[in-house]
Amino acid sequence: MASKILMGDMPELMERILMNLRTEFHSLHSCALVNRHWCKMSIPILWQDPFSFTKNQAIISEYFSSLDDNGKLILKEFGIITDFPNTLFNYARFLKVLDLSLFDYRVDQWINFQLSNIEKNSKNKFKYDITNLLLKILIKSGATLSTLILNDSDVFKVNSEISYLLERNTHFFSQLQDLFVREYNVENIIVLLKILSSNVTNLYELELKIFNIYDTQQLHVFISIIKSQQHLEWFKFHGNEKIIPEYNEEVISALENQNRALKGIQIAFCKFNTEFEVLKKFEHLEAISIVCSDEQKMLKLLNPDLCKISTLEICSYESIEAANIIQILENSGPLLQQLKLDSGENEIYSQSLLLETLINFCQNITYLYISSFKLSDQFLNLINCLQQLQFLSLCWLGGESNESKEMMKTYIKNFAEILPSTLQYLDLSNIWESSHIDILLDHCDAPLENLLMTVEDYNSDFIDALIRFCERKKTLNCVNIGRLDYDRSGICKERFSCYSTINDKYWKKIQNDLEGHVEFVEYESILVNLFEDDELYEFYRLGLQ
Repeated sequence: MASKILMGDMPELMERILMNLRTEFHSLHSCALVNRHWCKMSIPILWQDPFSFTKNQAIISEYFSSLDDNGKLILKEFGIITDFPNTLFNYARFLKVLDLSLFDYRVDQWINFQLSNIEKNSKNKFKYDITNLLLKILIKSGATLSTLILNDSDVFKVNSEISYLLERNTHFFSQLQDLFVREYNVENIIVLLKILSSNVTNLYELELKIFNIYDTQQLHVFISIIKSQQHLEWFKFHGNEKIIPEYNEEVISALENQNRALKGIQIAFCKFNTEFEVLKKFEHLEAISIVCSDEQKMLKLLNPDLCKISTLEICSYESIEAANIIQILENSGPLLQQLKLDSGENEIYSQSLLLETLINFCQNITYLYISSFKLSDQFLNLINCLQQLQFLSLCWLGGESNESKEMMKTYIKNFAEILPSTLQYLDLSNIWESSHIDILLDHCDAPLENLLMTVEDYNSDFIDALIRFCERKKTLNCVNIGRLDYDRSGICKERFSCYSTINDKYWKKIQNDLEGHVEFVEYESILVNLFEDDELYEFYRLGLQ
């Protein structure tokens, strides 16, 4: 079997193996060097999303190896040597993912490398020309995109030539499945959106994060895109107070014809209005995310008889009333696998009812995030029931008296001892009091691979416990340790989520003591979110501060 794979006699199986490495640039690159067969399979995967996984600006030159004489003339006008080497592959044809912000960044890198002393005005014109040259190459290469991310970009302007090419080369968008519109200025991409509305009908996921809609023409383009989809399964809408409320309503109401296909919906920063009653009609929702969007009113619109979901996320600046989701949790039962309830520092009401419902109905949860609750026997009972739990993020509330501290120690010890053997990820970064984390680590037998926590100052008991855990379990790969800083009144004024931002003798000592035991990583690189939208949750976290 192994020899057949090595010689390329089982291409279908080999392709599936390599596709599992599509986010591992170095591994794929190594596979491409094994032999000719592996090279032919690895290179197309490597070049599906080249702007995101490599810092090498030379990828632009690889694309320019196919430039025609007119394109080379443009480069020569700016003093660029156009003697690009021939390539074994037509790399542009393999493109599947195009993120405009990363595309813009790589072009900027390439220009800086080629012309380090170019003036700003000349650079802007050159960047515009380079961008259009690259777009022509990509569009005419035969590439078919699967994912398009429209971020705000100053250089990306769809001129008449690019528009003509896109209309002639319809294959470029013909297989588009994921469209993410994250624009501050819709006007910049309105021509492209019109082309998409006429040619794209098979989207699997659509995300609209729009910060400004200036007129009804732009609104109708978005509505046209939504209504033209044949089986849209995931929809995310990030509203904003700058958008006219009626525009929010019309976008949401356009989903009505997707009620049978839609499986997941995320609504963020939208004020409640009657148009949201379309939510009652969704029959096959599997995932629901409501972020700071009148969640109490919207939850009441969901039909609990239809909602048998696997993922539920509610994030709010205010307290969350858990009683509003009890019937959904009961109906979902063992189907529920991921649950996030985040009210920041505000209370989650009806906690006892919530915990009882989860214990009785939802024991198959693999991801659990709960904020602002008190450790209790009932909560420990819940954790003991979740024997498939893999990801756990908590923010519990501690007491101030000596008696409560002793009780807290007992709860933490019991909590650590019942953590399931499936748990790989533990996030305690929202817990401000870290004085008992050493107890947790000393009594934890779960095979943790990733750990997030917060410390106030150097604590030798905590450091020693972390080292003992690393040596005892030998499973911990990555740790992020944030830190709380206090002003003179004792009020927390800032929390650092990236270890490299803290420069004092205590922090240096923590780094030195743990060196060689576990890898320190940045907060963003280890954090796990349900809907994988770091920008959205950063916006939400800033609102909580």
